[in-house]
Amino acid sequence: MNKIDILKKITDCGVVAVVRAKDPDRAKRISESCVEAGIAGIEITFTVPGALKVIEELASYYTGGEIIIGAGTVLDPETARAAILAGAQYVVSPSFNAETVRLCNRYQIASMPGAVSVKEVVEAMESGADIIKIFPGELFGPKIIKAILGPLPQAPLMPTGGVTLDNIGEWIKAGAVAVGVGGSLTAGAEKNDYASVIETGRLLVEKVRAARGL
Repeated sequence: MNKIDILKKITDCGVVAVVRAKDPDRAKRISESCVEAGIAGIEITFTVPGALKVIEELASYYTGGEIIIGAGTVLDPETARAAILAGAQYVVSPSFNAETVRLCNRYQIASMPGAVSVKEVVEAMESGADIIKIFPGELFGPKIIKAILGPLPQAPLMPTGGVTLDNIGEWIKAGAVAVGVGGSLTAGAEKNDYASVIETGRLLVEKVRAARGL
């Protein structure tokens, strides 16, 4: 699947599951639950022990384009390259690193660096980033999306942090092309309650569609 199709699949769904877990097995089970919920983008963060192996196994299993496997908490181009070789189809970072974005462009892998100001968003777009991750979103709420889109209506923004069932519609209506959802989606996994992950995931996807009037 090429980069254009990958970005379209993520933005059409509107939800990226941010997977953080204490062990690889739990990360895989969370990912499988998110797939069942209909979430298109699965972001395996590098805070997960053995993250590369998890990415590799998921990428090898889901080969039909059902989901898009990405790598998160990528701080440098070396980690990005390792993730790409393991099968990551997009790379997400908590902050902007020009060399990481450049490497992703070299291999035509979607890049989503973090930013929290107009200056950082402009720099990320100038470097060729595909989607700008607004992080940490909980510090500002949906109003930051409207604030940035005022002078930069062309900016593709994806807030991460603080996105919940209660406010996901506000983020989308504010102009976010997608949202990254972590703890509010995956919390049940801490108690092995994967049914709640599936149910929450389905509701998140439904709320995105409703906010878009679909």
